[in-house]
Amino acid sequence: MPLAPMAPEAPSPLPGHLLIPFASASAPPCQAALKALRLPHLETLLGELALATHDAGDDHSLSLPHERALALALGLTRADGSPCDDGQIPWAAAASAEPTVPQAWFSPCHFQIGTDHVSLLPGEQIGLTDEDARGLFEAFAPYCAEDGITLRFESATRWHASGEPLRGIACASLDRVSGRPVDGWMPPSPANPGGSQLLKRLQSEAQMLFYTHPVHDARTACGLRPVNGFWISGAGAMEVPAPLRPAPTMPDTLRQAALRADWTAWAQAWGQLDATHIPALLERARRGEAVTLTLCGERSAQTWVNAPRGGSARLGRLFKKLLGTPPAWKALEPL
Repeated sequence: MPLAPMAPEAPSPLPGHLLIPFASASAPPCQAALKALRLPHLETLLGELALATHDAGDDHSLSLPHERALALALGLTRADGSPCDDGQIPWAAAASAEPTVPQAWFSPCHFQIGTDHVSLLPGEQIGLTDEDARGLFEAFAPYCAEDGITLRFESATRWHASGEPLRGIACASLDRVSGRPVDGWMPPSPANPGGSQLLKRLQSEAQMLFYTHPVHDARTACGLRPVNGFWISGAGAMEVPAPLRPAPTMPDTLRQAALRADWTAWAQAWGQLDATHIPALLERARRGEAVTLTLCGERSAQTWVNAPRGGSARLGRLFKKLLGTPPAWKALEPL
């Protein structure tokens, strides 16, 4: 199982919408690997589709482009239909039976202290077991209860939190901070400054509690990185509960490789997608079915849909064929 999924459970995936997280990444090794990709089916598909929307962003947003795109596809928005504010997509609440109650995910992790920064390694990357996580959870849950937060053990790598202090909290997603320095990814929440301060205090208390817990010494003795904190993500509440729309198909292989910074595996995953998911979508487009392709990087996302079928559109496609299809990396690089 990769890092905790960002989306709640939703109806069966919508076959005509393919949403690809980490289709590109900002890291220089990824940009180098990008230009060596050979993705003939993607190039052909982009020639059949038309660019519909461009979600322009940067590397500093709390919510990643694929999270923003997924929230919009599911209909997870503010009450007026506008996108959720940055870092305030209420993933935990949307996955629960009480979506208007403020909720969040607490993810136990290891904070690696370097000479000039602190970086985060999630539970999946440090081999956190249910047994170790359960011991830490049971020790920490009473501290949360004292501050009005109910903690529930969901899995070794994700604990479910609920309570009023979690309302209006802006937080960076775990995907955004995994393997990276955490400085700057813990901003104050103007909508709930008291809750923001409370959560920072809980993070400090968890650090001290986990350091003195028997699990710490046991993991260290085995050569494993200890859990010395937790990360908060997916916080908030839905303003108006509403059924979610069908989810797009969202392959996870590029994301898993990118979060490990394994760019060889990332390039291989792209090759696999170009041999499977992309041809399937291309075939639907050629049959005249409505299709949507959303390509997401670390800054931006672009959504492509069926191109118009009129005479001028056919002329445009003819010119594309005469000029030649640009390599796929030219569409992926700006993401």
